[in-house]
Amino acid sequence: MTRLIALSRAMQLRRQFREINKTMELLPPNARRQLAGIALREFSSASKCEFPHLYSTPPDEKYRAWGSGTDIGLERLRSDNLQVRLRGVALWLTVAFHETKDSPFGEQQELHRQVMRSLRSLKEGTPAADMSAWMIDAEAA
Repeated sequence: MTRLIALSRAMQLRRQFREINKTMELLPPNARRQLAGIALREFSSASKCEFPHLYSTPPDEKYRAWGSGTDIGLERLRSDNLQVRLRGVALWLTVAFHETKDSPFGEQQELHRQVMRSLRSLKEGTPAADMSAWMIDAEAA
């Protein structure tokens, strides 16, 4: 039963990832740099949580099989406001990364690798000086 649940979740995340990835590919370089900074802050915030894969999940939903962070991120992605969309993508990447990170299931491991590739492309497209400045700002906050 666990395998079936994991497979259905992987299919859902893969479908969402296609939309996330398409949005990321269409972003202009300046917006990609903004997304990299937002994602860095989201990862920093999520890593401080007891359960990072449940980051941004309302407290009354903490006992579900998975959190609602990816759904919230996808909902924000569909906004007309660029900043809201960027925050949605960053949230989705953060939660999906943590949710698939240590999965024993092949489908989720493959999705984790795809998320890692997307994060690497964001990092490579951002000048090192910008990343350092964002890291210093995140530590100060």
